[in-house]
Amino acid sequence: MKKDNNSVYGGHTSHEFNEDLASLNADFLKMGYMVRDQLTNAIAALMDGDGFRADEVRNNDKIVDKLELEIDDEAVRIIARRQPAAIDLRLVIAVMKMVADLERVGDEAKKIAKSALALSEEGQAPRGYVEVRHISNHVLEMLNDALDAFARLDSELALRVMKEDKIVDEEYKAATRSLLTFMMEDTRNISRCMSVMWVLRALERVGDHACNISEHVIFMVEGEDIRHTPVEDTEKLVGR
Repeated sequence: MKKDNNSVYGGHTSHEFNEDLASLNADFLKMGYMVRDQLTNAIAALMDGDGFRADEVRNNDKIVDKLELEIDDEAVRIIARRQPAAIDLRLVIAVMKMVADLERVGDEAKKIAKSALALSEEGQAPRGYVEVRHISNHVLEMLNDALDAFARLDSELALRVMKEDKIVDEEYKAATRSLLTFMMEDTRNISRCMSVMWVLRALERVGDHACNISEHVIFMVEGEDIRHTPVEDTEKLVGR
C-alpha cells in the first residue's frame, strides 16, 4: 500500500503541529541521505585505495552521531507537546527507532573506511573486490529504496527491500566462502584478505539495517508491528 503524505503531514488544524511532523520527516531523510553518502564514499575509498577519502568518512561519523541525538530530541519534544495519536504517533515512534539503524549504518561505513585506510597503506588485497562491488551496489540500492519507501509511505516498496535481504545474505556467504578458500591456498595474503572480509560483513549488516527501516515503514503505513513476522504473512498484510 502507498499512502498520500497528506494523511500524515498537513492534515491538522494546528499549523505548528504540521510543521513539526514535516520537519521530523525532513531531518530523518537528511540523515538518511548523509549516511548513504558516507557508505558510498567508504566503498569508493576502498576501491580506489584513497586514504584521504577514507579519513573523511571516519571524521564525518561524528556528524551522523550528532544528527541521531538531535532527531531523537525532536521526536521527544513532539510527543511531549503535541501528544500525537494514530498514524502520527506511529511516525514519531518509527523515526526514533529508524535513526538508530541509520546511525549503525554510519558505523558500518566507518568500519569500511578503516579497512580502506589499512589497505591503502598495506596494498590492495589480491581478491574480494568484485564481490565487494557487487554486494555494495545491492545494499546501497536497498538503503535507497528503504528511504524512498519512508518518503512515499510505500509499504510495497518496503516489502521488496525486506525480500532482498535474504539474497544479500546468500551473496555474503558465497563471497566469504570464496575468500576463505583463497586464504587457505595462499596464506601470505591473510591479513589483507581479512580486511576485505570485514568489509563484506559490514555490508551484510547494512542490508540488515535497511530491512529494519523497511519494517518500521510498514508499521507506519499499515499500523502493525511486523518484526519477527514471516515475509509471507507480511505480504498478505501489505497486499490486503
